[in-house]
Amino acid sequence: MPKSFHKVVYHPEHNANDLFQVIVNGEEYKKWKAGELMAAPVSPLCSTIPLADVVDSFQIFHTGQGAQGIMGKPSRQDLDNFFGTHNDTDVVLQILQKGDLQNASAKDGFSSTNDGKSGAFQASAGATHGGR
Repeated sequence: MPKSFHKVVYHPEHNANDLFQVIVNGEEYKKWKAGELMAAPVSPLCSTIPLADVVDSFQIFHTGQGAQGIMGKPSRQDLDNFFGTHNDTDVVLQILQKGDLQNASAKDGFSSTNDGKSGAFQASAGATHGGR
């Protein structure tokens, strides 16, 4: 059964092909977002839930090919161009504020192209010489 997780996805308005996302704890994000909206007249950072509880990590994923592209780590130049900074915390905060929460799923296991080729040809070291 595929594992599910939540992510916040942000599409910058001036470039429809670029997509930035952060993996989040969905329930904590919803609480953080509600707290942020209530505190908005005071400060956008007044949510009582720390960002470390909201995000899985401060790793930002990017693709220049829309939702179908391969996600990778954006360059500092990309972050500066789209967010005005390359500070991970500041960028994550902007993605959380401007992005949309989405559900996603991943397969339990991952494999490489060589995994399927090894089955019948794999032998232990002792099998060819009769062991000890």
